[in-house]
Amino acid sequence: MLTACTKSTDPIATILQHYQGEKPGAAVAIIKDGKFVYHESFGLAELETKTAVHEHSNFRLASVSKQFTATAILLLEKDGLIDLDWSMDDIFEDFPAYGQDIRIHHLLNHTSGLWDYEDFVPDTAMVNQLMDEGVLDIIRQTETVYFPAGEEYRYSNTAYALLALIVEKYSGKSFPAFLNERIFTPLGMSNTLAYVKGVNTVPNRAFGYSKEEKLWVQQDQSSTSAVLGDGGIYSNVPDLFKWDQALHHASLLLAETIELMFTKSNLNDGTEIDYGMGWHLKTLDGKKVVYHTGSTTSFRNIFYRIPSEKLSIIILTNRNEPEEEEMVGLAEKVLTAMK
Repeated sequence: MLTACTKSTDPIATILQHYQGEKPGAAVAIIKDGKFVYHESFGLAELETKTAVHEHSNFRLASVSKQFTATAILLLEKDGLIDLDWSMDDIFEDFPAYGQDIRIHHLLNHTSGLWDYEDFVPDTAMVNQLMDEGVLDIIRQTETVYFPAGEEYRYSNTAYALLALIVEKYSGKSFPAFLNERIFTPLGMSNTLAYVKGVNTVPNRAFGYSKEEKLWVQQDQSSTSAVLGDGGIYSNVPDLFKWDQALHHASLLLAETIELMFTKSNLNDGTEIDYGMGWHLKTLDGKKVVYHTGSTTSFRNIFYRIPSEKLSIIILTNRNEPEEEEMVGLAEKVLTAMK
C-alpha cells in the first residue's frame, strides 16, 4: 500500500473518518507526475464477511463508466466505422421520427433531449433487470423528447445506453468484449470489466450498501444496474491509474481526440456547456479540471483530473451517501489536504 503518511498523521484519513471501521469503505488515491503520492483504503468491502477494502477492491464505477463508453465510440470513429454526425433513425430500426435530428455527438454530450429511461422502470423490476437493449425498446415507444436535439443540456443515461448499442452494432462484438479487447487488455487493466450477471464475475468485489434507520443494508443492485453503457463497469485504483496514464500519453486515442473529449460542447445557439464527451468540465484556480462522478445503488465515486498538472484524484466508495454532486467537494478537500 502506497501512502504519503501514516494514518495517525494522515489529514486525508481525517477527512474520510466516516468511512473507517466496520462500515462501507473507500479506496482513495492521488496521482502526480505518473506516480502514486497517496493510496489508502478504508472500511469494508463486504460487511457480512468483514472483508476489508484493499488495494485491489473492485467498485462499481457507475457514471464514471461513461468515459469508457465515449472512448469506445471514438475508437470506432478512428477505425472509420462510424461518423459522429450519423442520426438515430439511420442507426436503429423503428426509431421514432425525432431520431432524424439526434446525432451520435448529441448522445456523447447529453444534448439529445431523449427521455430518461429510469422513469419507465419500477424499482421492483429485479427479476429481469433492464439492459441496454431494453432502453432502446423504451425509447421506441416514446413519441416526444424533452427538447429538440442540441437546444439544451440534460444529463442522459439513456444516451449512453444507446452508445453501447452503437458500439455493439458497428464493432460486431458485445460491449463488454469490445471494451476488453480495445481498452482494458491493451492497457493491462486486468481487473476491469463491464459486469454481466451469469457471464462474468467481478474479482475482489466491493458490495454496495445503503443506510436504513442507521443500519447499513446490502443493496448492491437495482432494476437498472444491468444497463452497461451508462454505468456498468467495475474497476479498482491500480487499473484506473493505468487508464489515467493512458490519457496523459494518448495511448489509445490521438492527443487531439482526447483534448476534444475535454473541450466544452456547444448548443445550437453557440452557448457553451460544461461537458465534453464522457467528462464534466470546470476550472479550479484557473486550471482546467476534467472529472466524472458516479452514483448508483449504494456506490458514490469520483475521478478528478487536472491534466496540466498531471494530477488526479480517485475516490471509490460502496455506500449510498453523500449526494453525487458532493463528491466533487470531497475530492477537492482531499486535494487541499495534500498541499
